[in-house]
Amino acid sequence: MAACFLDSMATLGLAAYGYGIRYEYGIFNQKIKDGWQVEEADDWLRHGNPWEKARPEYMLPVHFYGHVEETKDGSKWVDTQVVLAMPYDTPIPGYMNNTVNTMRLWSAKAPNDFNLKDFNVGDYIEAVLDRNLAENISRVLYPNDNFFEGKELRLKQEYFVVAATLQDIIRRFKTTKKGSPGRTSFETFPDKVAVQLNDTHPAMAIPELMRIFVDIEKLDWDTAWSLTQRTFAYTNHTVLPEALERWPVELLEKLLPRHLQIIYRINQLHLDRIATLYPENMNKLRKMSLIEEDGCKRVNMAHLCIVGSHAVNGVAEIHSNIIKTDVFRDFSEMEPQKFQNKTNGITPRRWLLLCNPGLAELIAEVIGEDYVKDLYQLKKLIQFVDDAALIRDISRVKQDNK
Repeated sequence: MAACFLDSMATLGLAAYGYGIRYEYGIFNQKIKDGWQVEEADDWLRHGNPWEKARPEYMLPVHFYGHVEETKDGSKWVDTQVVLAMPYDTPIPGYMNNTVNTMRLWSAKAPNDFNLKDFNVGDYIEAVLDRNLAENISRVLYPNDNFFEGKELRLKQEYFVVAATLQDIIRRFKTTKKGSPGRTSFETFPDKVAVQLNDTHPAMAIPELMRIFVDIEKLDWDTAWSLTQRTFAYTNHTVLPEALERWPVELLEKLLPRHLQIIYRINQLHLDRIATLYPENMNKLRKMSLIEEDGCKRVNMAHLCIVGSHAVNGVAEIHSNIIKTDVFRDFSEMEPQKFQNKTNGITPRRWLLLCNPGLAELIAEVIGEDYVKDLYQLKKLIQFVDDAALIRDISRVKQDNK
C-alpha cells in the first residue's frame, strides 16, 4: 500500500519516501493438493531483486535492551544491544512524467563484533548462531494484520523500522537545513517533515522522536512534544479490538526501557489535561489512558498514536464515522478538529490497467484515456448507466476474468 501511495504521489509530482522492512520471506506460497491448502516457504529474495539498490553508506545502528541511567545531563540509555539497519532503495516512478520517489526498505545486519568479543574456537559456532538472532528481525513478514500477536520479534520489527527511519529523516533534515552552523534548529521540522503512521505498527515512532529530541538534541520537553505532535499523523485501518495493538508494559520495559519512561510521561500529561477538562470523571481517565490497567498492564498503541498526532483519519466515510462516534469517541469529543476522513481509492495504473486490462480498455473506449491520471473522470460513465451494449460488454469482461 505504501508503494501505491508513492506511485500516486509521484504521478502528482509530490516528493515522498516510503519506509518499511526488506523481508526475506513472505507469508507463504499457497499450493492446493487434493483440495487442501499446503503452505510452502515464500522466498522473496531467492532470485535477487534487480530493482533494488543497496546503500551501505547509509547503514544505521538500532538499539535494544539495556537500561536507563539518570545523569546531570539527563537520561541516558546504556548497555544496549546494537543491530544495524541496511537500506535498500527501490525507485517508484510517476506515470508518464519525470518524477521518481524512493521506497527505502531496511534489512537487519549484526555488527561484526556481535557476540564475538570473547569467543574462543569452541564458542564460535554459538556466536555465529547468535548473529542469526539479530538478523531474524527482517527475516519474515508477520501474517496477521487483523489479529494482534504480542510477540517480542514483532515489537523488535516495529521499533527497528521506526528507529532507522527517524535517524534517516533527521540526517536528511540536517543536511538540507540552511542556517547558522553548529547546533541544528528544529523549529521548522514539522514544516519540512510529515510522517504518516500507517496503522499502529509504527507507533513507537512517537516516543522515539521524543527520545531523539530530548535525550540527544537536548530540547526541552514542551518544545519536543509540540514538534512531535505537529510532525505525525495517524491512519487507522481497523476498528476490530482484537487487531488494535496493546503491548505489555513488562515487554517494553525489557526491550525499550527509555521509551516506556517517555510513554509514562506522555500519559501523565495527557491524563492531567483530561482531569482539567473533565474534573472528577474517573471513567474518562480510565477509558482514555494510554496504559490499560485491567489484568496485565498494557500500552494502548492506538491511544498513543491519537495523542501524539495532529490528525487522525479512517479510510472510508463509514469507517471514519465509526472511529468518531464509537471506537475513539472520547478522543473525538475532546479534539474534534483532529479527526477526518481520507477514502482509500486505488492506484489506477496497478489495480485497473495492469490487473484488469479488459475493463481498462472498455472504459477508455467510452470516455477516453485521461481517466488513468484523473479518476474523477470515471463519473462520465454515469451517463451510460442504461446503455445496454456497454452493460453487455462489461458482463463479457467480467465473465472472461472469471
